[in-house]
Amino acid sequence: MQKQVYDAHAQLSETQNVITAESLKNKFLCKDEKARMLIAVFKDHNKKIGALVGKEYAQGTYVRYQTSLKHTQDFLQWKYKLSDIDIKKIDHDFVTNYEFYLRSERNCANNSAFKYIKNFKKVVGICLSSGWLHKDPFTNYKIRIKQIDRVFLNEDDLQKMADKVFSTERLNQVRDIFLFCCFTGLAYADVKKLKRNEIVKGPDGEMWIYTKRMKTDTPSRIPLLPSALNLLSKYEDHPICSNLGSALPVSTNQKMNAYLKEIAGICGIDKTLTFHIARHTFATTVTLSNGVPIETVSKMLGHTNIKTTQHYARILDLKVSKDMATLKQKYPAL
Repeated sequence: MQKQVYDAHAQLSETQNVITAESLKNKFLCKDEKARMLIAVFKDHNKKIGALVGKEYAQGTYVRYQTSLKHTQDFLQWKYKLSDIDIKKIDHDFVTNYEFYLRSERNCANNSAFKYIKNFKKVVGICLSSGWLHKDPFTNYKIRIKQIDRVFLNEDDLQKMADKVFSTERLNQVRDIFLFCCFTGLAYADVKKLKRNEIVKGPDGEMWIYTKRMKTDTPSRIPLLPSALNLLSKYEDHPICSNLGSALPVSTNQKMNAYLKEIAGICGIDKTLTFHIARHTFATTVTLSNGVPIETVSKMLGHTNIKTTQHYARILDLKVSKDMATLKQKYPAL
């Protein structure tokens, strides 16, 4: 019997990092442990995320995890012809094949594949922490997000858009809300939920936005520029603003993005506009290129890490030229 126990321990040592008295007993008695299935764990994870939407998570986060689940299910069918799989069968080969599937069959770009793999890794982490999986399949696996040049509007683009009078009220309205975000750095979700009572007098006696970011629930304090104040006053008597206490009458993100493409064409702006470009424009053209320190920009954007701000804010050649002009005065030609 002692030899059988030692044999059972040796067999467990080949497959598990952590051996418990219960797992040794079950191996000795030839009792198979209940299989934990990947998709079942993934669904349970997403169910908990869904229950916390509006409390700890944004709706967009839940949607992204649901999309990741769908990709994982499709991969299992594509590679293994299975609807689910024992988590113990997830290894390095499984992960690399999953990445290949995302890039080839789903035609995902590098950063999209990175995000889906990251979501999948979180579920694997739950399995590891719970002791259901004893070897991390992501050991020696690397995938890095690529830095991309983000589109933003320059001062000429902003002026073109501001000066244009459109033939329909819907385009004028979308343009105004987009420009408001260019001058405040608010994301779509944040301007959508922005209330009049969040426009308050700041420590300097001027009007500020005091709100929390929908995505991270971090405070965002933004002094209002005159252009932003003018846009707010323009919609004071709008029915949506009056009835709901909203700062601006914001439509759905899908409609706003569709109208922005139309606006870009009318204004002669050769850039594919989306609502999020307003946030990049605030970080780059409105603030950083005009000498606002990146730490201040980061605080106004509601970022918890300045590295995140660096992804949004790109030092313009014009700003470099201004900074070097001061240096040229200090070091004239020898």
